[in-house]
Amino acid sequence: MGSETDSGVVVVGGGVTGLTTAVVLAERGVRVRLWTRDPVGATTSAVAGALWWPYRIDPPESARAWALESLGVYEELALRPEATGVRMVEGVLGETSMDEVGGWAAARLPGLRPVTEAEYPGGQGLWARLPLIDMPAHLPYLRDRLTAAGGTVETRAVADLAEADAPVVVNCTGLAARELVPDPAVRPVRGQLVVVENPGIRTWMVTEGADGSMAYIFPQPGRLLLGGTAEEDVWSDRPDPAVAEAIVRRCAALRPEIAGARVLGHRVGLRPARDAVRLERTLLPDGRVLVHNYGHGGAGVTVAWGCARQAARLAAA
Repeated sequence: MGSETDSGVVVVGGGVTGLTTAVVLAERGVRVRLWTRDPVGATTSAVAGALWWPYRIDPPESARAWALESLGVYEELALRPEATGVRMVEGVLGETSMDEVGGWAAARLPGLRPVTEAEYPGGQGLWARLPLIDMPAHLPYLRDRLTAAGGTVETRAVADLAEADAPVVVNCTGLAARELVPDPAVRPVRGQLVVVENPGIRTWMVTEGADGSMAYIFPQPGRLLLGGTAEEDVWSDRPDPAVAEAIVRRCAALRPEIAGARVLGHRVGLRPARDAVRLERTLLPDGRVLVHNYGHGGAGVTVAWGCARQAARLAAA
């Protein structure tokens, strides 16, 4: 190996966590190569909804801090929605109270308030203006931002993190860390959603039934995303027609105009859940630096920038 390939940092994993981490490093002047098994548009992140909110991620205190740091970035990116895929959109966090959310969000989200009956009939909830990210637009934006900063993207599978020929390796492989590290604490939480034509809905909605069933409605450019599921330890990435019908039915109960919307497609993603996000510096067997940044559950987009900045600090330590 020559000096051209054994300097800088290799980030392994091309989802939103890996891309964002690579961008942060490259924009700090680090020579970065991103290795991704799948093209950007085929990663788990490409399937995400993706509403900014710390969902299914532990520990809560750290997740909130990372989320708030990321919020500031998304607010800036939302000033250029066509380029970045990020918009600030209003909507309803159903079956949620101000007491449940706590001061961490209320202090940062001045528009957060209880819903009115017209906004969410028959239930309690919160009205909020949050970043809503169009992932098929946002991921290419991050890739282009990385290359503009001098980074490179290479599509390649990795069987061992030691393959990465750099003094510092950052592991952002999500669910693949289960085998790659190996880390049996990482496990899938399957999410399925339905893409339909948007009948004119402009606000998002997220709610959970008494039986644990989820319903969410995310208006994205040119389409409406309906969800969803959170099936723990389920590995199938094939859409289930019965599940899809149930998703549409739950969402139509919230917004009746959805019932007649034409279905455009089905998506499945496997969230990389863990009892706690692994964000730490360690060493490879040969003594090189290894930084882990994975296990973000259903909040990878929400905490991406906060975790990326912490990972960059660990890589430079």
